[in-house]
Amino acid sequence: MEKHHLDWSSYETAGQGDAYAGIPATGGDFAKAVAVCISDKLCQRTPKGVMCPSFRATDDPAHSPGGRVVVLKAALNGELGDDPFAGQALADAMELCVGCKGCKRECANQVDMAAIKIEYQAQANARRGVSYRDRLVAGLPKWLRHRRLLRGLIRWRNDTPWLAKLGEFLFGISAKRQLPEPALVPYRAPASSANPAATDRDVILFVDTFALHFEPEIAAAAHQVLTVAGYNVITLRAQPQDEPDRALCCGRTYLSLGQVEEARHEARRLHSALRPALAAGIPVVGLEPSCILSLRDDHLKLGLGEEAVALAKQVYLLEEFIAREHDRKRFTLEFKPLPRGRTLVHGHCHQKAVGAMKSLRKVLRLIPEFEFEFIEASCCGMAGSFGLEAEHADISMQMAGIDLLPALHAAPDATILANGFSCRHQIREGADRQPVHVALLLRDALNGEGASC
Repeated sequence: MEKHHLDWSSYETAGQGDAYAGIPATGGDFAKAVAVCISDKLCQRTPKGVMCPSFRATDDPAHSPGGRVVVLKAALNGELGDDPFAGQALADAMELCVGCKGCKRECANQVDMAAIKIEYQAQANARRGVSYRDRLVAGLPKWLRHRRLLRGLIRWRNDTPWLAKLGEFLFGISAKRQLPEPALVPYRAPASSANPAATDRDVILFVDTFALHFEPEIAAAAHQVLTVAGYNVITLRAQPQDEPDRALCCGRTYLSLGQVEEARHEARRLHSALRPALAAGIPVVGLEPSCILSLRDDHLKLGLGEEAVALAKQVYLLEEFIAREHDRKRFTLEFKPLPRGRTLVHGHCHQKAVGAMKSLRKVLRLIPEFEFEFIEASCCGMAGSFGLEAEHADISMQMAGIDLLPALHAAPDATILANGFSCRHQIREGADRQPVHVALLLRDALNGEGASC
């Protein structure tokens, strides 16, 4: 490895003095991150939890974090040729990693295979180039500047089998899968959301690419709930010098496909817009787990300095913010019961990996008489664009079929709550059900003024 694409300096002292660490001969701090695996094969068991969806689907140890570490160590020890990141052995080992972060939480030594895969993909991209498919998918936040044209093309493709097959032939996007269609109208923040008067009830609402363009009702619901609860909600916008005609983005689509420089560019735009809020200590609240938890985790490996560290401490998922404020006696909004039966809750992998499901449980308990049950399941299998890829569409559904889909089929009348955009997409296709985001539930439970039902 001539250079690292991510910052691995936090592993600088990992394994030092440990005779069993087995740190590879090359790779520097990245090699130390790989070597935190102690080969206890916990990732090759199938208890309830997140880790490891690809092993569960294949029952092949090669597709577990431990199996990948074996190949990574061989590569970094020079056993796979002079340029293993361009070779097939590493490609095969990393192919089915869905970046769920389950191993970072459930592995005894917290091996971060999701971040390791980003570094692997960036190294491979530097050698082989970026595929047209990966450019299309990663660049979605930019393509959505032309959302009307994009919406028309996606709808045409979804409704036309031969066009879907052509897309599979040209780009490797599975003809079996529907593509998410942008909403007719994107989210537009209420005019009052730009109140310049600073108060101790200010909160920044970060509307991610998916809520902005695909499900704007989620952002509107979050804005409504926070406003009714007494917060001054400020919707984040790009600075004039940072492509102001384009929405802000965390860079997750780029990062997950190893396009690190592009992700870094998006992160810098975001930091620029947040600079005053970070200095003032204003909390930043978001809606999409993969976006918000990237800001708390992956962005710390982009080498962006203290602003990234500050943001990681100041950013919350909507339910995390409400739970925190409720504990501090600041969120006193009372909800009304909902005319629903049991609700099944599917947590996004990243929510589970960082322990954020506790906050969701606390917030759901604020709704009187609300009956809910958390589904014990690993990754839904969509994993960003993974489930849309022609070579992965089938195994994506296999992952969903291990725990998630059977739980949904066993409760055909239950409401389904899923905060992840990809999770909702997978559930719609795999179970023919319409899951909702927690913001919509809370909006519907508003008691009195501001309630929508």
